[in-house]
Amino acid sequence: MFDGLKDKLSGFTSDVEEDVDDDALEAEDEPDADEADGDAPADQQADAESEADANPPEDDTQTAAAAPAAMDDQSGAGSVPPAADSEATDESATASSAAVEDVAEEGEEESESDDVAETDDDPASEADSESDEEDDSRGLAAKAKLMATGKTVIEEEDLQSHLDDLELALLSSDVEMSVANEILDGVKENLTGQTRRRLSSTGNLVRDALRESLYDVINVGQFDFDERVQQADKPVTIVFTGVNGVGKTTSIAKLARYFEERGLSTVLANGDTYRAGANEQLEKHAENLGKKIITHEQGSDPTAVVYDAVEYAKANDIDVVLGDTAGRLHTSDDLMAQLEKIDRNIDPDMTLFVDEAVAGQDAVNRAREFNDAAEIDGAILTKADADPQGGAAISVAHVTGKPILFLGTGQDYGDLEPFDPEEIVDSLIGE
Repeated sequence: MFDGLKDKLSGFTSDVEEDVDDDALEAEDEPDADEADGDAPADQQADAESEADANPPEDDTQTAAAAPAAMDDQSGAGSVPPAADSEATDESATASSAAVEDVAEEGEEESESDDVAETDDDPASEADSESDEEDDSRGLAAKAKLMATGKTVIEEEDLQSHLDDLELALLSSDVEMSVANEILDGVKENLTGQTRRRLSSTGNLVRDALRESLYDVINVGQFDFDERVQQADKPVTIVFTGVNGVGKTTSIAKLARYFEERGLSTVLANGDTYRAGANEQLEKHAENLGKKIITHEQGSDPTAVVYDAVEYAKANDIDVVLGDTAGRLHTSDDLMAQLEKIDRNIDPDMTLFVDEAVAGQDAVNRAREFNDAAEIDGAILTKADADPQGGAAISVAHVTGKPILFLGTGQDYGDLEPFDPEEIVDSLIGE
């Protein structure tokens, strides 16, 4: 059941897992940024500076040694008295110092002028550059910290191409467009920004995100069907509607067996009074199951048939009335008016919409239209065992806000399975 959709979802999880693991391997193999730029490590730079301080250049040492020797030679000539020589030396030193200071001041002024000019040229660009560098630095620091702990973050760009593939897979499986978008948004929200250990499988993370998103879509409006029937005042009246040929009458017979297995008695009512052979079809099921059936002549008022069945149930302590109605389209005004009349006069406890799972998008559209025309309480999808896509099972609850209650999985009376969203999602995604 739904094997085609199952394969597509499996392909999505395995593709994301492989892609993110490849990114982690590439990140591990990338060289350190300092080494890639050719910069020496900080400790090597410190050692080089210490060595330079301990061993000054040879030329500087020789120059320093030669200076006092020259002074000694000049002193030995005796042309200038010691005092005068001292004063001249002081004056010379003072003059030289003043000259150096003037040059330095001029250099500083020129430098400041250049700096101002550069700043005036493009202050916004420099500020943006500094801001970008700070952001990049923070981003790299955060990634480096994660790398140091052996983790990586799954980012949206890592997922986008896979989400596009998932969208195509869902739509090709007859999932309604708005439902597909809801699933994609859920997966993106559940995965983006998640941290995982590098070089370990992301499969569980991806599967869990997809499982949660699917469950949120499928689980819309779910209620405990058995509990509601057990707690309701007896007899419980359930009316079935939908188009012709989708298995309404057979589903009624299956539910009669379902209730019998749970200790509840039933009576069948043929409110499909316009279709030739409808009485005979339901009578055959009633005979096979040993159930009472209430019928009127062809063309009779469907509301009167269901009403008589309810009265019979009250008089005979029957727990559940199962009322068939004529197959119709939501555009059939007269037939839709019949449903409204049944609703006004009988006030059924539940109205169930029946359609084929294999009808896919058509079933989804009809469920929406029937719910708009005559509000339903839930749905039964027949022929689910023959449906490889699963689009209707994924979409009906979301577009109507009303749950799928049962899946028909075969022709036998026992081939009716309660719809369990958790089991369906697990079967699609895997444990």
